[in-house]
This record gives sequence, C-alpha cells and structure tokens, in this order.
Amino acid sequence: MPSAIIQRSVVAVPARLASSRLPDKVLAEIGGQPMIQRVLERCSQAAGISAVVLCTDSVRLQDLASGWGYPVLMTSETCSSGSERIASVADQLVALAWGERPAAWDAVQRQQRLQSTSVINVQGDQPFLEPAVITQMAAEFERRDPLPAVVTPVYRLTATTIHNPAVVKTLLAHDGRALYFSRSAIPHVRDVEPGDWHQHAPYWGHVGMYGFRGDVLAGWDQLPASPLEDLERLEQLRLIEAGYTIDTFTVEGTSLSVDTQEQLDEARRLVHG
Repeated sequence: MPSAIIQRSVVAVPARLASSRLPDKVLAEIGGQPMIQRVLERCSQAAGISAVVLCTDSVRLQDLASGWGYPVLMTSETCSSGSERIASVADQLVALAWGERPAAWDAVQRQQRLQSTSVINVQGDQPFLEPAVITQMAAEFERRDPLPAVVTPVYRLTATTIHNPAVVKTLLAHDGRALYFSRSAIPHVRDVEPGDWHQHAPYWGHVGMYGFRGDVLAGWDQLPASPLEDLERLEQLRLIEAGYTIDTFTVEGTSLSVDTQEQLDEARRLVHG
C-alpha cells in the first residue's frame, strides 16, 4: 500500500453517443440543457475538486464541452466501459489535476502523482447526481488509512427494490468492504420467502460512481479478463476478481440514471415538476 496521501482529486466523465438502448442520450434535452451539460455542471459544484474532465470518442461532444469551458480528453471508440475509457487517459487526467504535462514526468514523478491523486468516475447519464456525494468521495480518500484503492457509495435498499435486476446490489463485509456486486438480491436468505428477505438482512444498492486511486486506474488494462464481469455486466467485478479492495461509504439514496426512453421521460418530468 502506498505511503502517499491524496493531494488532488479530479472528476472524469466518460461519455459516448453510441448508446445501444438510447442513442445520443447524453445530448437529450432536460430542462433546456443537454444532459451531459447538466452532469458537468453538477460535478463542478462539488468541493475539493481540481478539475472536471469529459472523456469521449465523439468530436461533437468534444466541441460542445470545450465551448462550455471544460477540458476534454479524446479516447478510443473501442472502450467497452466507462472505467476503461477513463483508464486509457489516466495519466492525462492526473496531470490536469496538477496543472502539469505527463511528458514532463520521469518514472518516479509519475508514480508519485498517480498515487497522490484520486480520479472520480461519474457517468454522463446522471443528470441529478448530488455534488455532495462527489465531495464526500474525495474526502473519503483523504481521511482513510490505509489509502484506499477504490471507493464507491452505497445506499440502503427498500423491500420493493431488492429483487429488481435493474438495481445493482452490493454485499458488504462488517467493515464496509464490498464483497460482491450483483443484479440479484444478495445475500440469499435460505428457507425464507423472497418477499421477506429484507426482514432478515440489510440490502445495499450501489450508486454508479467510483473513486480510483490514480495508480490503480492506470493499471486497469493490465487486469485479467473477468468472467463475472461478463456474466453480470458489472465492470467493478473485474477489480474484485483481481483482488482489489473496494471500500464503501453510505449515502441517503441514488439519483436517476437515464438509460431508456422511459427514464428520459421521467427526468423531464422531474425538472418540470
């Protein structure tokens, strides 16, 4: 575990236009703004953040975000997840947090910068995310000892949501470590009707945001392929299978993510009351 402390935090927002279920969704208008602009603005409202950066393969998104005043890093079209997208530009993200150029680093300086910077991954389809959650995530890196590899927020699920496969669940150890993530209800309560499981165990939902220590993110492409990630379609399982500890902290709830037309309609209703 590195002896460094976190001195900078940067928010990375991965976004693309080629969404399979709702193409161009990040450009969908919500309350008179493109969704991606709302996300970037809310990220900018978080305290303790050195930079908010769009990571994309779209020249159209690059032009828009640059016009709004946000730095943009271009990535490959072949990135299979948001984490892979931001990992491909990890050095540049960390350099932006420090106002430096990666080319100016030697090997020792690079490692020092990576180990002392947290990179917070916020998806571009979360138009109602709470800036306070980003602020808290940055603070979690600063207060924890030993220094975490990965931090993510969780929230307590209600009885009506624990069996919904669209809601990602987190199984926690007694010390708050994430043991597993699944679309199924975990833990399974044996010999009890599923509708009563919530009476026997706490169930935790996962907020789709991650904070990575910079050196962990930079090593993403070296992690072995994860069969569990492929089965559940949950990228964080790659870290679990590779032996990384994912620490968690508790928040009040999650915000709406927009992945379907129905969710987009709901987002517009929320804005217009």
